[in-house]
Amino acid sequence: MQNTEDYFGGVEGGGTSSNAVIVDKNAKIIASVEGPHTNHWYLGVDGCLTRIEALLTDAKIKAGLDPKKPLKSVGLTLSGSEQHSRRCEIVDGLKEKYPHLSTSYHIETDTFGSIATASDKGGIVLIAGTGSNCQLVNPDGNFRGCGGWGHPWGDEGSAYWMAETAIKMVYEALDNYNHPPFDITYVKGKIWEYFNINHPYDILLPFLGSFEKPFVAKFTQHLAKGAIEDKDPFCLHIFHTNGIALGKHIRAIAPYADNSLYEEDGCLPVVIVGKVFNSWSVMKEGFLEGLKPRNSSDVRLTAIRLVKIKVSSAIGAAALGAKTVDYKLPVNYQNNYDEFFRHDW
Repeated sequence: MQNTEDYFGGVEGGGTSSNAVIVDKNAKIIASVEGPHTNHWYLGVDGCLTRIEALLTDAKIKAGLDPKKPLKSVGLTLSGSEQHSRRCEIVDGLKEKYPHLSTSYHIETDTFGSIATASDKGGIVLIAGTGSNCQLVNPDGNFRGCGGWGHPWGDEGSAYWMAETAIKMVYEALDNYNHPPFDITYVKGKIWEYFNINHPYDILLPFLGSFEKPFVAKFTQHLAKGAIEDKDPFCLHIFHTNGIALGKHIRAIAPYADNSLYEEDGCLPVVIVGKVFNSWSVMKEGFLEGLKPRNSSDVRLTAIRLVKIKVSSAIGAAALGAKTVDYKLPVNYQNNYDEFFRHDW
């Protein structure tokens, strides 16, 4: 077996699934594996540590490395890891329970891994998957976020938020509390079918009983079909509104972006991550609406360019981890993304 000290690990922990990579000193991927989510707010710290250990052990074995010997470093970019004390708890737990994993760790929230996969000079990332988040990292290391608070009072622009919003609107209509300006029949039927509802109160079980955020979020696939294929007005409204919410995230942090993050023609590049962007055709106009300045404090953009990560953001995590041992992985950033959308005003 090869010497693990010559290799670096990275883990991207999303709200629905996670993946890990092992790269060599030339940033070449030696192994890549996938696994379930690692969100410690749902699993507890011990459950999170167990899944990280399983991911990295599987990756080591796939790479032909000794699973009992530590990697040179591991970078962890995990959803829900904004809190410093919680990050310390995770790293300390890994060192204590699984000393064979790595000699060094670096941990951030998942947004940092996405940015580090596209650039080593910082940038902006907009995540719209099961949950949502937006992060700005300036070249000097200062950062600013918008969103990422989770489903209790955030997640605007995410699959979960769309599912919850649609369900709430249907139930408000059934209660004669609010009435949307479109027929609820299509969406109500999809809710009844997906959540196996025989009586309206049955909707409480997946939310107050055996709650699983990814399961609720997955309902949005039915809304997407309703919007894109069936052109249902209610579904189209949900996705247009979601586009507005995503645009508002960029509008919120753009005033804090360093001038060096803008391209030569004044265009602001944004990294996008998440399956919600697969429904871009029914969100685009809403997104542009959400970017419109509210007042003189907001930035009036002249152009925006969205780029979509086409590789695992665990690569960025590995690059961040390598910095803890004073090594700069020679990542070819331009190979890690494709241009997705550009708009000039």
